[in-house]
Amino acid sequence: MYVGLKMITDLVYVTKDSLITEANDLMEEKRLWALPVVDNGKLIGYIQKEDVRTALPSPATLLSKHELPEVMSHITVDEFIRKDVISVTPEMEIESAAEIMATKNLPGLAVVTESGKLIGYINRSVMLDVLVEEMGLHRGGSRFAIEFEDRPGVMAEVSGLIFEKGLNFVSAASFCHDNTYILVFRVQTADLTPVLAELKDRGYKIIGPELFADRWQ
Repeated sequence: MYVGLKMITDLVYVTKDSLITEANDLMEEKRLWALPVVDNGKLIGYIQKEDVRTALPSPATLLSKHELPEVMSHITVDEFIRKDVISVTPEMEIESAAEIMATKNLPGLAVVTESGKLIGYINRSVMLDVLVEEMGLHRGGSRFAIEFEDRPGVMAEVSGLIFEKGLNFVSAASFCHDNTYILVFRVQTADLTPVLAELKDRGYKIIGPELFADRWQ
């Protein structure tokens, strides 16, 4: 899956000439922590909520209600742009974008073309949707997991067994936890008994939450 296929294209942004009050109104309305700043369609930086709060007058200001609008009409986003923006391209694999978000502890990423044009963004909600989709949850069926040795052919063996049982294969994913390798499968059936019995006969260890119960008790 690529970033460009899952990015949000309903863009909310400001320009460097936008008033800081306009940026504040957008953040309040859309409940955003930051806004991308665009110049001639290209991403040049971003502004954070804390920047906006710094720029806005405090309740203790000595300015009169007549002076305040005049002063604020001259304060633009340009004075508060942060240049350390991290962006991704639409061609990037979405798991790589997720890794960047996790490593940098970011709630989202701007998506830009090679020329720097802002075309979308992705956030944590997008990543959660991708996880649910890739695990095949919405396609129904039943899920099982096995412990396996990290060796070639395991996926093919289990997939072949599923095929032999006349079942439709929905999804598969691999995980590693404390040196335990786990393969998770979703199959379009309500009864996994024949599959699990065959796996046990072939020496596979079926994994369930009880194996890890001591971690959360």
